[in-house]
Amino acid sequence: MRIICSETYEQMSAKAAGFIAAQIHTKPNSVIGLATGSTPIGIYQKLIKWYEEDWLSFSKCTTINLDEYCGLPADHPQSYAYFMHEHLLDHIDILPENAHLPNGLNEDIHAECEAYDNLVKSLGGIDLQLLGIGNNGHLGFNEPDDCFHMNTNCVNLTPETIKANSRFFGSEEAVPKKAFTLGIRPIAQAKRILMVVNGLHKAEIIYKSLFGPVTPRVPASILQIVPDLVVCGDAEALSVIVREHPEAVEMF
Repeated sequence: MRIICSETYEQMSAKAAGFIAAQIHTKPNSVIGLATGSTPIGIYQKLIKWYEEDWLSFSKCTTINLDEYCGLPADHPQSYAYFMHEHLLDHIDILPENAHLPNGLNEDIHAECEAYDNLVKSLGGIDLQLLGIGNNGHLGFNEPDDCFHMNTNCVNLTPETIKANSRFFGSEEAVPKKAFTLGIRPIAQAKRILMVVNGLHKAEIIYKSLFGPVTPRVPASILQIVPDLVVCGDAEALSVIVREHPEAVEMF
């Protein structure tokens, strides 16, 4: 595990984007796992800039998104499909058929989950998985539970997650209560995992995830056992780790 601390969000985003760019340069047909949320936006802006400068191409890449709300069409402004097109996919040269998200409108939940797992398997797994972390330690929408949910599944969102996401919908009532999410197995089996975290409000949960017990009550704690984990965070998010385990942190 590498933990890289940057002074600012902008520096963190540039460092993390560099890992993704290096992955694509060394393997142009990489399978890249993508995440939504506010934290990756700076990374996507940097990748778009490098594409526009003809320094980076996504033409041979395949992307797999972590999750999608149940019941939202892809053109809904709060769907994750919409988010990805707005913040990355519409601004790079990836082939449309190579950018994948769960179908939030598929009413056959079992079939959708099985198809998504089979898609990842058919691609040979994920080469680099970009992750954020939820306030309660969730990965994608793998919420705290009594067991790790290994395969792609449809989950009931916790009240904490619904409250955290209500800022995007205007109210808690408007937030979908279920979501499809990639399971712990394909996430943890990614050849490299790149986690990004920013802000003081994430300091305790990232510390608990990386240095506490491995438990499904903190889904992100499973990352302690993956063979190639890189964590890029800003100074606020990594403040507890820097205080408690300064020897574990690379300053950037």
